[in-house]
Amino acid sequence: MCSTAKTCEEAEDRVRVILTRLGLELHPDKTRRVDLSWGKEGFDFLGCHLRKRMSGRIWERQGKRVYFLQRWPSRRSMKRAKQRVKGLTGRNRSGEKDVRVLISDLNPVLRGWGNYFRTGNAAGKFIQLDTHVWRRLRDFMVRRKGRNLRPGAVQQWDRDFFYRLGLHRLRGTVQYPEAA
Repeated sequence: MCSTAKTCEEAEDRVRVILTRLGLELHPDKTRRVDLSWGKEGFDFLGCHLRKRMSGRIWERQGKRVYFLQRWPSRRSMKRAKQRVKGLTGRNRSGEKDVRVLISDLNPVLRGWGNYFRTGNAAGKFIQLDTHVWRRLRDFMVRRKGRNLRPGAVQQWDRDFFYRLGLHRLRGTVQYPEAA
């Protein structure tokens, strides 16, 4: 939020002084300056990617370029969530008889991850993870049926099938800061 390089250096020095009092220091490899003006760059912090983005509504209505800071899950957070889902629905679970057991194991992970990121601008990322979970569960059902899979059986295992069995849905759970 600095306007010049000099004020940025002053702010960085102030942060160093405060951290020194706390017995901490800035890590030289992890500390960098980011140009957030006009949405040029973003940065990852605590599993979130923060970036300024132009408001489409204000641009459409008034023709003004107004930028707001938005946050959504970082690539690394998305990758870790998908790996966690893969671990819970992998081939090592193929001995399970009922998909409800998998769903009961997945739900706490999905709820926790969703609660952490729901106050940002994560709607698109939530849809991506919902789709990933649904595909993993559908593939589990196909593997479980094996050679006994009948024609057209895969079409019955759509998203709603798993949601009716109790799968937690991330889509639609985002709460914007003024509502949270």
